[in-house]
Amino acid sequence: MIDDFFVFDSVAHVLNFEPKNAFGPAGQMFSNHLYAFHTTLTPEGETTLPQEEFLRQWTIEDIRRMVFEESDTDMLVAMPLPLTDLYHDGLSPWQECAELAARDPDRTVFWGSVNPLEGRRALDLMERQVGEYNARAFKLYNVRYDYGSPYPWRMDDPRVAFPVFEKAQDLGVNLIGVHKGVPLGPQPIEHTQTWDMDGAAANFPDINFVIFHVGLPFLDETCWQLVRYPNLYADLAATINFIVRAPRMFAEIIGKLLFWCGEDKIIYGSEAPIFHPQWALRAFRDFTIPQDLCAGYGYPQLTDQAKRKILGENLLRLHGLAPVHGLK
Repeated sequence: MIDDFFVFDSVAHVLNFEPKNAFGPAGQMFSNHLYAFHTTLTPEGETTLPQEEFLRQWTIEDIRRMVFEESDTDMLVAMPLPLTDLYHDGLSPWQECAELAARDPDRTVFWGSVNPLEGRRALDLMERQVGEYNARAFKLYNVRYDYGSPYPWRMDDPRVAFPVFEKAQDLGVNLIGVHKGVPLGPQPIEHTQTWDMDGAAANFPDINFVIFHVGLPFLDETCWQLVRYPNLYADLAATINFIVRAPRMFAEIIGKLLFWCGEDKIIYGSEAPIFHPQWALRAFRDFTIPQDLCAGYGYPQLTDQAKRKILGENLLRLHGLAPVHGLK
């Protein structure tokens, strides 16, 4: 715990940046962009790794040590990446993430991940990930690649997306996350927009959809969606990391989210090992929104109650897990 706040980290990856794992320039560009995030947003006084130490194959033990031993994190989501068109193993292979969860089953939850464009193969993999590896949710990516060219699909596509959502429900899973905003590598920015979330949320009201990275740079549009659909949530992964280097920017982001959708629909994520979790956790624990923003824009203050919900309680609720005191 950080003070008396239970911390449930919604995303850590077992990343494999080995050059031989990447498919050509597109994969290498994706890797370089993640390294740029690491160097740009890691604050002074914290460890910024040289490129050769960051762009390597991270191990399960690396992630466990960073998250559980070196930070105040209590629980973790082991999050795969299905980028098998950019990397041989998808960059964060689901098998490694399932093993990460198996090492600490009381503290780590496994989310599965598939490529909906693969049709029946994707549905079969969902069955395997849930049935054999206890996947509790799924994480999806809308931009795929074919021989180096982007091939997007939409969350409101009845032919591509809806069979995946229906399969999730058949498997007893009602939690699906999707990468939105934060275009990386050769992703065209228009394919990372959040417009398709309306159709997903409206057609599957019993599924809770998590918009990762709060849709940045499309924050205003995301807020208008969050306030209209009770089953849409915002994840601060790769957003909370502005908190030290650009505190005013982060104050506007969290202020808008609190104004539009409230403290019950915001979720914390570290993006370890891209960022070490501890410095952002400590900064968030002490963070307040500048009073001129509250007065000028009507932003609610980031209270201790809001911080408790964002850091852990909201994700516990979405997973149907026991109250915080029951997990300690």
